[in-house]
Amino acid sequence: MARLKHGTATKSRTRKFGAAVAAVASVAGMVFAAAPATATAAAYPTSTFSIEVGASYYKGTVTWYNRSVGVTGAFKAVGCRRVYAQAWAGATWLSWASSSTWCDRADHAPLSLLADVPGGATEVDVWMTSGNAYDGLEYFTCYRGFSFCDGPYVGRPYSPPLDG
Repeated sequence: MARLKHGTATKSRTRKFGAAVAAVASVAGMVFAAAPATATAAAYPTSTFSIEVGASYYKGTVTWYNRSVGVTGAFKAVGCRRVYAQAWAGATWLSWASSSTWCDRADHAPLSLLADVPGGATEVDVWMTSGNAYDGLEYFTCYRGFSFCDGPYVGRPYSPPLDG
């Protein structure tokens, strides 16, 4: 009889242990099922910048894709202003884009940059002008490897389309 009770107690502990393992596995399955969505969201690094010149601003995010870069932000022009962005891979200039000249206007201003090289762009410059391409007011340089933007700096960065 003692053997039977021992065997029954063992079966009861085994069932409890099995139920606990099943519960843990179920929760782990939910966690692992959610992991790919998190990995996908983290696949593209971002960097933030905030250019402010008087009451004008361009505040946004640089998103580093594999062969392109997206620059998105809120742009407010008091007087006439224009925003630019350019992409680099090391010392190699890749592409540039700009908004039109905005006068006393505010809206969302996305800029898309081609970075069709292995590994994509490594740096992006974002800057604001008075509307005249050569009149740089303020700029940031953003780095893919650090997901960081450095600035603000007065003026504008070296730009091959303008300075070439």
